[in-house]
Formats: sequence, structure tokens, C-alpha cells
Amino acid sequence: MILKSFEALPEFLKCDGVKPYYDILKKKQASLVFKRMLDIVLAFFLMLLLLLPMLVIAICIKCTSKGPVIYKQERVTTYGRRFRIWKFRTMITGADLKGQLTCSDDDRVTKIGHKLRRFRLDELPQIFHVLSGKMSIVGTRPEVPKYVEAYTDEMLATLLMPAGVTSLASIMFKDEAKLLENAEDADKVYIETILPQKMEYNLKYISRFGFRRDIYLIAKTVKDVFL
Repeated sequence: MILKSFEALPEFLKCDGVKPYYDILKKKQASLVFKRMLDIVLAFFLMLLLLLPMLVIAICIKCTSKGPVIYKQERVTTYGRRFRIWKFRTMITGADLKGQLTCSDDDRVTKIGHKLRRFRLDELPQIFHVLSGKMSIVGTRPEVPKYVEAYTDEMLATLLMPAGVTSLASIMFKDEAKLLENAEDADKVYIETILPQKMEYNLKYISRFGFRRDIYLIAKTVKDVFL
């Protein structure tokens, strides 16, 4: 990707909280280009490799629960642009009506959904978002608009780069659902406690951004999922 000039950024990103992170990324334009090249190569390879497994997953979802195979939800990516993220559906249809956060004992998750979430297979359709440039293999996991509205000025810096299929924060908070298990108000706990902690990792990723670090985070994600 090519970083826009600071003057060309959306107005809400032209703030003191974002500027230091912008300056860091501006010095790493070559790494950003290599990052995009890596995204295209990996996403294309994974698409060819996983087309058959994704077809099998789609058939299993369709045969075991009512509703669409693909779950779509509005999320936020680069420069605050909104898009409809694709995931394999892991919950009963209409689950969003009971809240957007998932706890470890959530009865809305289907039987096959538990298995897909365990190995993050529900995220596979996002390969197509990577190819289109809406997402990157590594970045900040895209939030729904209402949580982005709770961002501080500094947190907004995460919107300088494409949302990621995986991230340093998602690795560190792989058991996030367990943290919300006994919460009386899951939204409040997420916004006031979990989100700020996750954002510390996301901002650390930006401040230390580099092509080799992306490779490391991809490898760590694979290791954490399957080992």
C-alpha cells in the first residue's frame, strides 16, 4: 500500500494522537509495498489451496443449521472506510440481536461453529478481502463501528493501515471469549477493559512495523492455532 500524505487523510485522523504513528509508517514505505506484495502472493496461494476445504466447510454449515453459509457484518478498515466482512457462519441466524460479543459458553454458537472458531477456520473467506485490498494478512483486527467510536485519538492510528486477518492483539487475546464469560455487561467490559489492552498491542505493532515482523506474526498465528 502507499500511505497518503498527512494532509490528504480524513479529517478525524489529522490529530496529535495519530501523527507520531503516521511519521513512523511514512519512513517505511518500502516495507508497506512489500507487505502488499506478500498479501497478494499469500492470499492467491491460500485461495487455490483452500478452495476445496472451504467448499466442504460450506456444505457442513448448510447441512447442520438453518441460515446462510457466509456471515456478513459491517467493520472498519483503512482510513475509516466501512466494509462488509465475510466469515463462515458459526452462530445461529439472528444471533446479533443478543449482542455482538461472544463468550466462551455462548449458546448461540453452533456445534460446527465451535470447531471452526477453535482453529479460526471461520476467518478463511477473508482471503478474498486481502486480495481486494480491504484487508491485510497481518494488521489490526477490524472492529464494528460502535467500538471504533470509542477509540481515543491515539487508537485511531490503527486505521492508517488495512485491517488484518490476524494481529499481535488477536494472538495475545486468543482467549478473549473467556474474559467475557461472567461479565454482566459484556459491552462495558470490552470497551473499558479489553479494548484498551488490545489497542496497546495494536499500537505497538505499528510502532515496530516491519516486513520481517509480519512474517513472524504469520508464523506465530499458525503455531498458536494448530499447536
